[in-house]
Amino acid sequence: MPPQSRPPFAAANDDSCPDDRLGVPVVAAWGMGVDSTAMIIEWVARGLPLSVVLTADTGTEREETYAYMPIFQRWMDRHHIDHHVVRYVPQRFKHWPPYFSLLENCLTNATLPSISFGRHSCSQKWKIQPQDQWVAAWRLAQKTWASGGKVVKLIGYDSSPADSRRYAHREGHVSDLYDYRYPLREWDWDRDACIARIRAEGLPVPIKSACWLCLAQKMSELMTLPPWCLRLIVLVEARAAPRLVTVEGLWRRATRERPGSMTQFIRQHGLLAAHEIDAIIAGAPVDLIDFQCVAAQIPVSERPTMREWIERFNEGVERLAA
Repeated sequence: MPPQSRPPFAAANDDSCPDDRLGVPVVAAWGMGVDSTAMIIEWVARGLPLSVVLTADTGTEREETYAYMPIFQRWMDRHHIDHHVVRYVPQRFKHWPPYFSLLENCLTNATLPSISFGRHSCSQKWKIQPQDQWVAAWRLAQKTWASGGKVVKLIGYDSSPADSRRYAHREGHVSDLYDYRYPLREWDWDRDACIARIRAEGLPVPIKSACWLCLAQKMSELMTLPPWCLRLIVLVEARAAPRLVTVEGLWRRATRERPGSMTQFIRQHGLLAAHEIDAIIAGAPVDLIDFQCVAAQIPVSERPTMREWIERFNEGVERLAA
């Protein structure tokens, strides 16, 4: 039976048991990039069961990735696939302005994403945890766990050397709640095979999905970012600078090819005007601290958010650039 004509799968929080070949709920993690997109397309084409697709949004993906999101969401709708975007939602702000993205988190705490310090807690906090929380509240998962079963989770690691290293790090990982499957590796698909499959489906190929604050961002990728992203990169590094001891910036430490600071790279390559960079470094962190001090005196329910300050910052630097 072709995928288009299959009946809809069980909706989220539906108590019914999906009539599928695995007999358990199947969750796919869609990271909005090439691998996970191809994985879902081929999995569905093979007539395999898929209960729900979850996408974790950190709030700092590239503009191209957010533009791709509705394209694939429409594809999933046509194939009757239940899908949801999940986000980490902080519960306690203490005396800080409320924040709701990885960028806002970094600015609030005057720090960098954890990967810049050699850790991966930002991925755990902003990607894995929101998905796990959604599944934990899903009645179908709860029924499966209560009966001693596990939820199947599909992860899009391909057979390329880079993803093989990522897979090796997770290989043997055992969970009481999930059975992890890596379909692309089962099919021996590399990235080229994934790209070919997406094109064969008649869909555009997405760019690599990654936060534009991430250490893993290549120099060529940084050079294609719009000015508003570059300005916020300068701001994040300037805000964190007084607390940095062992790292130079978002790229951690300098190599023969690039500096450890993305701000230094932006300056060296003229991606922003020098006077604009200097103005951000000199004024924005101080203004942000003043904003936080004022916000701390306001009840949390009425407190202005970090997003409001960022919008004001963007407006100010755009006037400066003009």
